[in-house]
Amino acid sequence: MKVTEQKIVEWFLRIAISIGFLSAVADRFGLWKAEISAWGNWDSFISYTHLLSPWAPSSIIGIVGGLATFLEVFFAVILLTNYKTSFFAKGAGFLLLTFGLSMALFVNVKAPLDYSVFMGSASAFALGYMTKGGK
Repeated sequence: MKVTEQKIVEWFLRIAISIGFLSAVADRFGLWKAEISAWGNWDSFISYTHLLSPWAPSSIIGIVGGLATFLEVFFAVILLTNYKTSFFAKGAGFLLLTFGLSMALFVNVKAPLDYSVFMGSASAFALGYMTKGGK
């Protein structure tokens, strides 16, 4: 692959992963229309977080949801800055893999497939390995 082609693919991955994270965050804050939302508000998102984290006591599920939201925004922004991309892309890959495995274990295996969570995780890992220092 030529250097220019690789840069185009790299930026496409950065933007796609970042938009995916930011769209999910926007959904949980009610920024998408109700007809197209998965959660539509914070309370519904926290209920879903509890479903994916049955090991966590109810008293800390808000913290778990808040941490997931923070990490999604953080990874979205940092991947667009070109700062330590390899490291942070792999972190995003692990976060998405965690979401996907939790969905498969505690909801059903079809859920992460329908939402392309494993594809997002693989994309983040691919970005991490194709950027400087990825090996």
